[in-house]
Amino acid sequence: MLNISTNKKAHIDADGFVTLRYLSARPHYRILNKIILGLAITAVLVLFLPWTQNISGAGYVTTLKPGQRPQTVHSAIAGRIEKWYVQEGDYVKKGDTILFISEIKEDYFDPNLVENVKDQVEAKKNALQSYDGKVGALESQMAALGNEKKLKLEQAANKVKQSILKVKSDSIDLEAVKTQLRIANTQFDRSVQLNKEGLKPLTDVEEKRLKLQDAQAKIITQENKLLAAKNDLINARVEIGRINAEYAEKISKSSSDRFTALSSQYDTEAQVNKLQNQYVNYSIRNGMYYITAPQSGYVNRALQSGIGETIKEGTSVVSIMPAAYEIAVETYVNPIDLPLLKKGDRVRVWFDGWPTIVFSGWPGMSYGTFGGRIVAIENFISPNGKYRVLIAPDKAEAPWPKQLSIGAGAQTIALLDTVPVWFEIWRTLNGFPANYYKGQQPEKDKEQK
Repeated sequence: MLNISTNKKAHIDADGFVTLRYLSARPHYRILNKIILGLAITAVLVLFLPWTQNISGAGYVTTLKPGQRPQTVHSAIAGRIEKWYVQEGDYVKKGDTILFISEIKEDYFDPNLVENVKDQVEAKKNALQSYDGKVGALESQMAALGNEKKLKLEQAANKVKQSILKVKSDSIDLEAVKTQLRIANTQFDRSVQLNKEGLKPLTDVEEKRLKLQDAQAKIITQENKLLAAKNDLINARVEIGRINAEYAEKISKSSSDRFTALSSQYDTEAQVNKLQNQYVNYSIRNGMYYITAPQSGYVNRALQSGIGETIKEGTSVVSIMPAAYEIAVETYVNPIDLPLLKKGDRVRVWFDGWPTIVFSGWPGMSYGTFGGRIVAIENFISPNGKYRVLIAPDKAEAPWPKQLSIGAGAQTIALLDTVPVWFEIWRTLNGFPANYYKGQQPEKDKEQK
């Protein structure tokens, strides 16, 4: 090619060879060339076709609400299986009896346990009422003692006043007697002087002496009366103190008895509450011997069998599938795709056992798929290393099949942005994530449709 070699290129005439002339003359050779050219042109055109990016996932059919999912019925108490009222496949309404168990704990063997506890409650209530009456009687007694004390103190106070007045009266009388004594003494001295002078007879002197002695006797008597009055005053005041002490002791004793009765009343009230609690618990426990259906549905499987078998608290007895439920699909996506999903995004779903033709990049050409909307995205990774996404039927599209069973397999495709085929191939080869775009809300999609 660089014209370095001196050798000359020899020209070969193809027409000189019979085989070459035969091959070039074959008609299907030309057709094959046209087919190859057509395929090449088609492949180039396909590279520019629109391709809808998507996120694929796999899961199974479930229910939209947790209360509509299959559940197991448990026994709240331990017991012995005595009788079955249902069998597998039966339809039960809410509250229908599924199983009857008998008691196995010795604390509850008494068939009249509830009635006995009720009688104990009534007895304690009567005792509580008697304590209440005792407290009331002691309060009345304390009130009576208070009134009696008040009257006694008023009586003693009046006596003190009387004693004070008596002391004042005796003091005045004593002063009057003292005055009489001074007068009698003066008169006696004057009579003696006059008798010496011969002006008064001796009889007058003797008379004055008698009056003087009488006045002296009266003053002693009046002093004794005054001292007695003062002593009565002291006794009256002492009586007030004695009354206060006496009734304080009586009221204190009644108050102590009242507090003792109140303490017994509160203790009895606590015992009544405890017995009432036991009575309610025993009554509720009696209702737990019959295990009933929590909601209407079908008995899928009996998890316990036989008669006479003992079960513990919380043991699963049967599995029930609710009769009314709203189906949904629980699918799982890779962590790299999680940021591209949000609530309300459109999803295509197809189910195991239903004929489908799926073109992931051209959802409009797929057959047998159903529309859905993302209603919940779990933000915590599942044990399988993926994130759980809950999908509900899209009300704007055809309804999902009614024959779907809970637990059936399902495949999902979340629709993202639309790009050329060549871009999608280039993205996949380089391991880049799908384009993120802000999808329209369901309300806007309905308006556009």
